[in-house]
Amino acid sequence: MSLLRVADDDLHLWTLRPPPADSAAARALATGELDHAERRRADAYVRPGDRVQYLAAHLALRRVLAPYTGVPAWRLRFGREAAGRPVLLGVPRAPSFSLSHSHGLVLLGVARRPVGVDVQRVPPYATAELCRGALHPAEREELAALPEPRLAEAFARLWTRKEAYLKGLGTGLARGLAADYLGESGRDGARRPAGWVVLDLAGGPDHAAAAALRTDSTPRVTTREVRPEDLTSTTHDTHTERGVGSA
Repeated sequence: MSLLRVADDDLHLWTLRPPPADSAAARALATGELDHAERRRADAYVRPGDRVQYLAAHLALRRVLAPYTGVPAWRLRFGREAAGRPVLLGVPRAPSFSLSHSHGLVLLGVARRPVGVDVQRVPPYATAELCRGALHPAEREELAALPEPRLAEAFARLWTRKEAYLKGLGTGLARGLAADYLGESGRDGARRPAGWVVLDLAGGPDHAAAAALRTDSTPRVTTREVRPEDLTSTTHDTHTERGVGSA
């Protein structure tokens, strides 16, 4: 297994479009590499597409982390820090990582520093309007100033920045949506959290995506693609690079 290195100021991002539930690629997923808890959670999904997305996402996480650690994908064991962030168990100097998936898009982040990533499908206007009241006051003002056609997309970008940051902290939504400002313009002097860089990522026409990294400097961002065929039981090299550059 050839090893991958991630430096202190690096942020490695990996994307995946899961295969359709009724496809040969879905049937060929190497689900035997997942542990019992992962397979149990996958079986809890009612919709076949959601189940395949979960399986592909967690298999991709294992296949991506394997060359960073030198540990075969099926042998990786996961736990959580006291703060709540997911961690690899029994791997010295294991990298930090974060996983998110939503409606046909999977996003993974790997770094040496605490990292969080999030991807969301752009919601209907009604959803954005319903959730807006729970946000930071300055964020609510920014969204209120937008015309209705722009609200859903702007809300999705804001939401992914907020979730990526909260994942990086390890608290998740238990911290509260109004506790931190992750907006764009900083109304009334509002500032994003110190000591973190939060980036908007390209998610395509239907998704918003973001990453948060605990650092005071701009990270070097590398993006790569995981293909469905990289997740089969016959795959030997899973980190084919499709594109490198700023996300």
